Amino acid sequence: MAILGIIGLLVVLAAIYGPQYWVGHTMRRHSAERPDFPGTGGEMAQHLIERLELKGVGVEATDAGDHYDPGSRTVRLSQANFNGASLTAVAVAAHEVGHALQHHRGERGLALRQSLAGLTMMTDRIASIFFIAAPVLAIVLRAPVALLGMAVIGIGLLGIRVVVHLVTLPVEYDASFNKALPILREGGYLGDEDLAGARSVLKAAAFTYVAAALAGLLNLARWIRFLR
Repeated sequence: MAILGIIGLLVVLAAIYGPQYWVGHTMRRHSAERPDFPGTGGEMAQHLIERLELKGVGVEATDAGDHYDPGSRTVRLSQANFNGASLTAVAVAAHEVGHALQHHRGERGLALRQSLAGLTMMTDRIASIFFIAAPVLAIVLRAPVALLGMAVIGIGLLGIRVVVHLVTLPVEYDASFNKALPILREGGYLGDEDLAGARSVLKAAAFTYVAAALAGLLNLARWIRFLR
């Protein structure tokens, strides 16, 4: 039974952390500088914005990870992808411009994600206060009902973030495979061999939220176990 338990634990850990490792590995595998590329990821993003006539959309480097900010209408790329001329940089730039294109077209998926992102920020603030106060309250109250209520609150707060990550998946898939990949292919930016690599990078970009959702499920499972 102990061996089965260990195997089960390893399977769960692999299912949760495996996607995170794969995403990072895929990004790194295609991050080598390409002297044959005419520009960096930042330049590619700027070029696509101008080509697609996305008025008012800017591009800048950031230390907060690659993303598109609908509030300021800005494509933000990590320093490596903004300044680098690699397959990863080009594909990620196209992916984030894909989000800008979703915003430009008023697509509902991105709007829903933004609304939920605001909710998540609020629940994260509540969660930070709750997780600091929970141990103290547990000691002071010592009542089963109070502990049950704390567990339910914790599960609810974590569950909201998991739901947001799951809702985000179709938006990310669309940015990668309905926006970025056709742009790169039909625009003749990459050859067939590089398109295969770009497809892997775009898949990793879309699945970043799968990894985050699975990590959230792990935390959720811990609280459910506590509740039982």
